[in-house]
Amino acid sequence: MEFLRKIEEKWQKRWEEARIFEANPDSSKPKFYITVAYPYPNSPQHIGHARTYTMADVYARYMRMQGYNVLLPMAFHYTGTPVLAMAKRLAEKDHDLMEDFINVYKVPEEKLEELTDPLGMARYFHEEIKEGMKRIGYSIDWRREFTTVDPQYNRFIEWQFKKLREKGYIKRGSHPVGWCPKDGNPVGQHDTQGDVEPEIGEFTLIKFKHGEWVLPTATLRPETVFGVTNIWINPKAKYVKATVDGEKWIISQECAEKLTYQNHKVAVLEGLEGKELVGEKAENPATNEEIYILPAEFVDPKNATGVVMSVPGHAPYDYVALENIKSETARLGEYGLTAEAIKSIEAISIIEAPQYSEIPAADVVRRMGIKEQTDPKLEDATKEVYRHEFHSGKMKSNTGKYAGLLVAEAKEKVKQDLIASEKAATMYELLNRPVRCRCGAECVVKIFEDQWFIDYGNPEWK
Repeated sequence: MEFLRKIEEKWQKRWEEARIFEANPDSSKPKFYITVAYPYPNSPQHIGHARTYTMADVYARYMRMQGYNVLLPMAFHYTGTPVLAMAKRLAEKDHDLMEDFINVYKVPEEKLEELTDPLGMARYFHEEIKEGMKRIGYSIDWRREFTTVDPQYNRFIEWQFKKLREKGYIKRGSHPVGWCPKDGNPVGQHDTQGDVEPEIGEFTLIKFKHGEWVLPTATLRPETVFGVTNIWINPKAKYVKATVDGEKWIISQECAEKLTYQNHKVAVLEGLEGKELVGEKAENPATNEEIYILPAEFVDPKNATGVVMSVPGHAPYDYVALENIKSETARLGEYGLTAEAIKSIEAISIIEAPQYSEIPAADVVRRMGIKEQTDPKLEDATKEVYRHEFHSGKMKSNTGKYAGLLVAEAKEKVKQDLIASEKAATMYELLNRPVRCRCGAECVVKIFEDQWFIDYGNPEWK
């Protein structure tokens, strides 16, 4: 290996002395410009960087061999949360991060204090990444090097956004974004641990009446409200009674905080245990039927409202959970429930799909041999039923005015009608949660108001 390194060093030195990668104006050759996403200098390069920049380098070398005058510059992304968050974690003496910096990144311990300053960190890893790129042998014209905090670059970005605004490609408005509650800023893929892009979904919160209170059940399938047989509550979770926009809601403790980021006025009145609600009843706003509130530890209080409506006819998770609880007669007694009352709950069929019998969830669960709520096959079962029902399912006669509609059409109509009659609201949630900011905080969804957004839906982009 030492022999190969010497050959490598020899020719890299010759390249540098000959300035062969410096691209100067040359009217005798067609020009070709290559740019690549700038690296964030908050840690050393990894194999992903090598893949990204090697692809660009191979392309640059190929185009040179085709006779082009190729310019391949390089820059470093100092701005944004990746550098800020990493420096902040280091300043807070994050043990795991300090261990990585010393033992994995080989940063001298006496240098750590310097790296708690974002600019100090960026400059340190800037030089390390640059040296690594040189050692790999990338054909970069280093005279063109810059960073995103250079004054000239800042002016370029200002010019760019003014042009986008002039052309109507950016608009001012309010939209849901991934948000770090600790840092107080929006987050995208590069701002999160593991480079996870926050996936935002809109839940319909259907309001089931519970005396003077509302149990807002969060669902991605509002059209299935006609098939609800019960409500699931996690008996071990913490819930709160709160006023939300003037209404009295019972929601998970976590939900109360999340709603404050989404333009809801929330005032927590008192706390209660989930088990206090189990065994009581609620009223379905679509059918006016009373249904039981049943215990289910699979309900995640951190997901949406922590209150779930059960549709065992069309949701495999609900079907298995209901079948399981029917056999847990001893447990039912803890909540004042009788075995007879629970065994009388039957799945309701509200959607006709050619692939299934009356109860699609039962068909899939039996075919896949699913017995327990923890079976990972339930995820595939759920996706299968939803896919077939969404694309080829029709609403049955027991869904009232929606009978005969395709599920794809009924889904939005039911949602809008429930909202218009104040029987439902909406809430945004991260579908791939938990997503963590680089600072370590768990991200939420925030309605970001009166801000500039790039209008990617504009057909002029295409």
